[in-house]
Amino acid sequence: MPKSDVSRRSFLKAAAALGVIAGVRPLEQALAAMVEPAAGQDGGWLAGGQLRYRRDGMAKVTGEKLFAIDLRARDMTGWPAQQSYALLIMIPRADRIYEGLDLSVLGNELAPDVLVDAERAEADGVRMPEPGFYGSYFLPKGQVSPMLGQPVALGIWHDYERYRQAVRLLRFNEGIFKYGAAATPPQRKPYVAARYVRMGAEKHDEPDLYAPLTDGIVRPQLTGPEVQWPGVDHPKHGKAMQYSADIQQLLKQPPEGVTVFSRDYHSQSMEPAALEPENGLAWYESAKGVMHMVGATQAPYATAGHMVGMVKASRFALHEMDYLSAFTVGYGQKEHHSFPYYVALAALYAEGRPVRLALDRWQHFQFALKRHPFDLKTTIAVDAAGQFQAFSVDMRGDGGGTMNFSPSVGTLGVASSQSVYYFPKSDLSVAVYPSSEVTAGSVRGYGTLQSMAPTEMLVDEIADQLGMDAIALRQKNMLRTGLRNTQGAVPAGHLRIGEILALAAKDPVWTNRAKRKAEYEAANPGMRYGVGFASVQKSFGTAGEAALALIEISPEGKISMKHIAPEIGTGSSTAQMLVAEPFLGRPVDDVVFAAQKWPEMPVHTQEQPNSTPQADEDRQSQDPYWVPSFTSPNSASNSAYYFTHTTRQAAKLLLAHGLWPAALSIWGNPFGGPLQGMPVTLDQAEWKDGKLVAGAMEPLSFERLAARAHELGLVTGVCVHTFNRRSWASAEFELGGQRFSAEIDALSVRFGKGADAAKKAAMDSAGYAFQPRVKVSYPPVHRLAAGAVYYAPCATLVELAVSTGTGKVSLLGHKTWLECGAQIVPELVSGQLQGGVAMGIGHALYEELPLGPTGPGNGTWSFNRYHLPRASELAVWTAEGHVLPPVSRTDPPKGMAEVVMIPVVAACANAVAHATGKRFYQLPLSAERIKKAL
Repeated sequence: MPKSDVSRRSFLKAAAALGVIAGVRPLEQALAAMVEPAAGQDGGWLAGGQLRYRRDGMAKVTGEKLFAIDLRARDMTGWPAQQSYALLIMIPRADRIYEGLDLSVLGNELAPDVLVDAERAEADGVRMPEPGFYGSYFLPKGQVSPMLGQPVALGIWHDYERYRQAVRLLRFNEGIFKYGAAATPPQRKPYVAARYVRMGAEKHDEPDLYAPLTDGIVRPQLTGPEVQWPGVDHPKHGKAMQYSADIQQLLKQPPEGVTVFSRDYHSQSMEPAALEPENGLAWYESAKGVMHMVGATQAPYATAGHMVGMVKASRFALHEMDYLSAFTVGYGQKEHHSFPYYVALAALYAEGRPVRLALDRWQHFQFALKRHPFDLKTTIAVDAAGQFQAFSVDMRGDGGGTMNFSPSVGTLGVASSQSVYYFPKSDLSVAVYPSSEVTAGSVRGYGTLQSMAPTEMLVDEIADQLGMDAIALRQKNMLRTGLRNTQGAVPAGHLRIGEILALAAKDPVWTNRAKRKAEYEAANPGMRYGVGFASVQKSFGTAGEAALALIEISPEGKISMKHIAPEIGTGSSTAQMLVAEPFLGRPVDDVVFAAQKWPEMPVHTQEQPNSTPQADEDRQSQDPYWVPSFTSPNSASNSAYYFTHTTRQAAKLLLAHGLWPAALSIWGNPFGGPLQGMPVTLDQAEWKDGKLVAGAMEPLSFERLAARAHELGLVTGVCVHTFNRRSWASAEFELGGQRFSAEIDALSVRFGKGADAAKKAAMDSAGYAFQPRVKVSYPPVHRLAAGAVYYAPCATLVELAVSTGTGKVSLLGHKTWLECGAQIVPELVSGQLQGGVAMGIGHALYEELPLGPTGPGNGTWSFNRYHLPRASELAVWTAEGHVLPPVSRTDPPKGMAEVVMIPVVAACANAVAHATGKRFYQLPLSAERIKKAL
């Protein structure tokens, strides 16, 4: 199940239907008068064509890059300076009936000025948007909480000192909750259940006997608390279940010469540890019906759109929504989360004053989204030669108290569990269940860390049992170019995991591991040395990516860009300015990121890219103004590949229809025919020393070309819309009598100042002329069943030491190999790699949240109890990262921010096994667990 988002267009459409003037805009626009550019920031990030630092780098190091948590009402132009303070009161138990609050500990002096609970919100008609996804605002009296940490009320204080003292009295005070009889939350049906069955043919180039891509995914009807899989006689899924039964029978009774390895694994619950806790600032002008809000979210349009809907049936009037989207870094934790709706709720009840709702670290642990814990049974059948014959994974996940993204986390996780291997037969199933734990949702890795690490741990154990080199076993079974994945789809492009495995196999740490182990242990009594390796490949993007980009040139030769990409800490705003350079000869000069309004692109959509029947999509695509989706949020490592494609398409068309014909006119040919006996074509065009060259023609500066393009009324601005559903949509257009195709699905252009009357008339009030497509080809809807087809491979080699006395693991060094196509900004790739490896080490060795009443839902967890790895535990001075060179000069960049955190998890586990001679099946590999095993 792909992730989804409320787009800009559907948000505005929904707001218009409710009579709301709605807008989402970057926070920096609202703070323009408050924030002065840091010295050297304006253009200083790029000098002589070389990147000196991130575009936002100077603001970061000088403290001028502001996050939502930095702001107060007095900082916001036009807001009242005096603000109120809100507090969420969350119940720490889910085993007794809740009978209400007892706030007598506060007395009359410190009692909240406003208290909102379930009964008050319900009476006023305010309801949580999409309660099936986000849950409900508050627990009503007389019920047992569906989860630990469920809010029961929201208090508002109009002065800070009373608020501060009240918080001190309420924190960790379970006596304020009135409980009734012991009880358990009602049973609920699973959030998701899915099965991916593939039965390959005898030869891999023959059609599969059964595959999810061609025959469908098994999705059983969910009614009771447990999953009931269909039988072999089911009219729709019977064939899949018969092949599933055949595979399971093979694994139970393997043929002679085949050995089956099956192990049970556990991947723990984790805190993503975003260093900006959940927070927000809002002001509701009741007299005008205007809601202003500053929020920290990775999905601003989904958030703002839901806020418009949450008050539609209430007593509160909402005529205008002004949502200011701030910078944030959330690792997925702030993508689709319920917290912003509590901020909006606080504003509705703050009696006309701005109000700030900000969780402290204990409350953040108690409430914010967590990484899903999973129990997995992973099984591989292998013959005597080490060739994998069959693969089975059964994942059972804990989604916590509300559904959130559990369906898509579970399905992506199990569909990705094959890691880097080819399996001719596979039976992969997943179910994610509700529980009383803190809700789990979108977190970096999105279920694939939990599924691929066990596969890599099992492959390592198989190699050990067969007496084979672990890397050689991987090479024997790797997914090669042209082979099908477990969904029956052939991955896109050339698969390069083989190159990575070849490099790792020759690394001295690997080849000399026995000698190094003996020498280290002789020199360090009481320590055991180990080397571990793991390799994975991770998909990037979702099943329906859409983006917009606009690039235009001035008569003086300045390049301007407008882009939908927001900055969430990954460096997108730096990278996108550079990717136009191959077509335009230099980076963009000026840019507007996270652009909200796109009058230049007047397309419309129903925003159902993953659910529209094929016949309906075929019909709708005949309308040149229709697109399957308007834009995507910045998530799933999508910016490097998908957003870059959009930027490059705009730059490529600007070159082809503006700068190139301008060059031809200067070289002596008005748009056609041979050039004075020395013909050149666009394919020959290239930039050299900042000038356009082709063949033996005169080199032309960008400024000269821009002036000529404007003089002749050529194309001087291009706005494109793109869409990808496991492959790119493409369309044909006619422009200036010339028919061409491009991997876009909508196009608008701007003509230069010398354009004739017809061209000027075609440009609307936004200054652009929409070019209706002549023909369009969208990837078929059934491509959704293909699972991932875009992969970035990565491998990590770890050497560590284990103390036999304490069980403590000390990292001695680690090396990571990565293939991510063409790097846009190598420094950003390096930063993502280092950060990802650090997060993976934390998952492997240190980070864990217990389930049940002793876990974070009881409100007593913070970093004083939760072990984030320190620099001293990461071997930062001996860490290495190696990136493969691109296949060609046109090799596109690949999203890699998630994949780099995964192989190090299994590599650490495999290294501990090498060091101790014992296999571990539960993460993290804490000192206590290792000591007990030793």
